[in-house]
Amino acid sequence: MTFIDCHRDGPVLRITLNRPHVLNAVTEGVLDDLAELITEAGDDPDVRVLVLSGTGRAFSSGADLTVGDFSSPAGTIEAANRVVRAIRAVPRPVVAAVHGPAAGVGCSIALACDLVLTSTSAFFQLAFVNVGLMPDGGATLLVPANIGRARAMSLALLGERLPATTAAQWGLVYRVVEPEQLRPALDELTTRLSRAAPLALTETKHAVNAATLGDLEDSLARELTGQSALLESADFHTAVTAFAEKRTPDFVGR
Repeated sequence: MTFIDCHRDGPVLRITLNRPHVLNAVTEGVLDDLAELITEAGDDPDVRVLVLSGTGRAFSSGADLTVGDFSSPAGTIEAANRVVRAIRAVPRPVVAAVHGPAAGVGCSIALACDLVLTSTSAFFQLAFVNVGLMPDGGATLLVPANIGRARAMSLALLGERLPATTAAQWGLVYRVVEPEQLRPALDELTTRLSRAAPLALTETKHAVNAATLGDLEDSLARELTGQSALLESADFHTAVTAFAEKRTPDFVGR
């Protein structure tokens, strides 16, 4: 787990993506490790709260598109789905602390958390369309479940950045604070959660997720089918080449 830092802070388990040189872009291996850590935390009665964050300037810029790290894109999607399932299933509240970009599947993972605390310097972006792909990691359900179809469509179809302040106004995240207040606000939040009745939190999380994310498995299946087809398209391969060459892709629609 070279690229993930994990340590206990009393009843709080802090899990931090640690690939700052690529803005915490994730690979299949990193996602598998992350899912395992989250699942294991659910078996530890001394862990009351989980916190997900990223080192450096970003929460996560999404899947790593660099040559070699994205050799098994379908496997990366399935690994991301395991992370989302683990966040949903773990019987503890999971807090995303977002201080910078949360893009692509990094956005999906952040929004899968039970509470998203973010600084004003952060932004969210469903950047998939920019590389000829569709949202995955449950984003096709997680985003409209929070902000409705119209706004979800605008994010998914346009691939534009959504500033944290607007995300809070839209109801996509729990709270936004100034950058210097993020850690104090996070400590206050985790303290409150760690002192609350754990069984009540577990049942509440389960009930709210069942009511709002009951179609998650269907959404993940649809995303996997659609994304697998798109990964074979000329447009995606054009986008990967353009990404490596730091230029705008020229999509042809096939």
